[in-house]
Amino acid sequence: MTPLLTVGNLSVTYPTRTGVVEAVRGISFELGRERLGIVGESGSGKSQTGRAIMGLTPPPGIVRADALSFSGVDLLKAGASTWRDMRGSRMAMILQDPKFSLNPVLTIGRQITETLRHHENVSKREARRRALDMLEAVQIADPERVFGLYPHEVSGGMGQRAMIAMMLVCGPELLIADEPTSALDVTVQLEVLGILDRLVRDNGMGLIFISHDLRLVSSFCDRVLVMYAGRIVEELATADLSKATHPYTRGLLDCTPKIGESRHPLPVLERRKEWAA
Repeated sequence: MTPLLTVGNLSVTYPTRTGVVEAVRGISFELGRERLGIVGESGSGKSQTGRAIMGLTPPPGIVRADALSFSGVDLLKAGASTWRDMRGSRMAMILQDPKFSLNPVLTIGRQITETLRHHENVSKREARRRALDMLEAVQIADPERVFGLYPHEVSGGMGQRAMIAMMLVCGPELLIADEPTSALDVTVQLEVLGILDRLVRDNGMGLIFISHDLRLVSSFCDRVLVMYAGRIVEELATADLSKATHPYTRGLLDCTPKIGESRHPLPVLERRKEWAA
């Protein structure tokens, strides 16, 4: 089966006064219509990978790759009009912090309906109905009220849910979710993960789930990529996570709390210079 997304030897660099920072260093993977988790500590290159795929690397960042294609479209050659047509409709990204991702001068409802009407020929009434349905789907108790609120008038968790609703309203083929449940209560986390799971299962969507939470990724995703210092150090099916061989992956697993087991002394993740070579 032809992969939905192909990433070949992707690198992201940032020139600085003291030299070049290599945020992502030559990673390669393919994504089908499945749930792929990317885990690693802060600064490992997870979010930079997602932004590079979406064409959202801010200047002066430089993206290079031998191959970067989505559903037959060469993203390395895509122009501004192609990106405008694809972002939000065929591919979308849930960013980490809604306070910096949502437009502060537009209501939440306006932002969701604007996305929908830009990509689909629907009336204002239909766009409003679908926006309210999606707000309800992400467990917002009073969607009518939240529809008319501005981003600064909602909590961080509610803003996160509004961002998720905005990215899902057009039913994208590819969704990159960067810590999408970090600001949510555990019960709401499960509801949101259920929505994402149904989209993958019923609509054939491809999902890249970026997270620090190895436990969550192992229970939700089909495969996992473990990143360290801009590289993929291990790739395996989540069912085989207990069989991981790289010491960094083993260290992450060892730091996971275990009920009924002595944790004294607490495990410490040791890093080796050769992992970043």
